[in-house]
Amino acid sequence: MNGQNFGINLGFAAKRWPEPHAWARLVRETLGLTQIQFTFDLLDPWTPEPMRSALAAQVRQAARVWDIEIHSAFVGLASYTYNGLLHPDPAGRRTGLAWWQHAVELAAELGATAVGGPLGGMSEQDANNAERRQRLYAELLDAVHQICQWAAAAGLSEVLVEPTPLTREFPHSVDQARDLLADLQTTAVPVRYVLDIGHALYQPLYGPDAALEPWLQHLAAQIGIFHLQNTDFQSDSHWGWPDSRGHFDVAAFGQTVQRAGLVDRPIFLEVFYPFELADQQVLDNIRQSVEHCRTQLAPQAAPAD
Repeated sequence: MNGQNFGINLGFAAKRWPEPHAWARLVRETLGLTQIQFTFDLLDPWTPEPMRSALAAQVRQAARVWDIEIHSAFVGLASYTYNGLLHPDPAGRRTGLAWWQHAVELAAELGATAVGGPLGGMSEQDANNAERRQRLYAELLDAVHQICQWAAAAGLSEVLVEPTPLTREFPHSVDQARDLLADLQTTAVPVRYVLDIGHALYQPLYGPDAALEPWLQHLAAQIGIFHLQNTDFQSDSHWGWPDSRGHFDVAAFGQTVQRAGLVDRPIFLEVFYPFELADQQVLDNIRQSVEHCRTQLAPQAAPAD
């Protein structure tokens, strides 16, 4: 794997290291990384102007000073708790779309080249009503087209959609992901997927034989980035390394990605911690997690003849 393609999502920094120069120094000096995925948990797109632009400028400056590339800006834990573009009420869906407009604008202000995240979640009632599901899906397609138009106007190169292992969300399966892209062929910028291994290998939905290969086989060209986490395959864990609860083999993942011909895709470690966990414990674990992944993803020397 190309070490330049390995970076980190800043979700670990939320509430602990919100100051741009604090997380930037940590990323460069402690973790030895040069590429990040910014999380909207650090700067809410709803922040009113002129404060949002001022805060975004601080992020750009820190990235410039510490020589860090902001690859993309991404939905965080806070915004993911909302129904977003699949809210049961039309006003809620319009609010979700307005949020995405602000998110696109902020991503561009930060100097990112892409924006993305999960698209939203249906209510239990809507998810179990075939007519409502179809209607909401049709509206979702229109919303994504609009987001891509905003992205193109802002100078972004792609919109990243993250499949989730929830049947109340689109897409949550390989087939749905293929159908969604087929229905989005004429977007102003390309729509590509974020393949989170904790999502793709979630056994309660996909069964005990859940594997990455079907996702890679059918969606390889449309996968934009990977999210890497340690997991027990029974939860969307987002643990780091070491962690006795997790069993994810990073080296095997690297080999699978290599066989699929996707070694050029960025890989972002995405690890979350309880807010009450001691800061030093978080720092120690995130450092060990980065080193573990970097070592396991390193190209293996070819065997001697």
